[in-house]
Amino acid sequence: MSKICQSCSMPMNDESVFGTNADGAKNPDYCIYCYKNGEFIDNVSMAEYIEMMVPFAAQANMTPTEMRRHCEKVFPTLKRWKK
Repeated sequence: MSKICQSCSMPMNDESVFGTNADGAKNPDYCIYCYKNGEFIDNVSMAEYIEMMVPFAAQANMTPTEMRRHCEKVFPTLKRWKK
């Protein structure tokens, strides 16, 4: 099973896509598109983030509706969004 970003669920099969902590060290929990220098790049709610992901549906071989449903199912289980 491949590791996924704990913010956006993007597969992270190589550490070149790991985000970075404040000290510059790689953070294996979050990808470079979500986490940089110890902070989340987008300071938004989960609902807002889901809407930000919908335009990327085609890259994931999904329709916009499928992408939204996927995010609504998966995001609440991820470290960033767990309550």
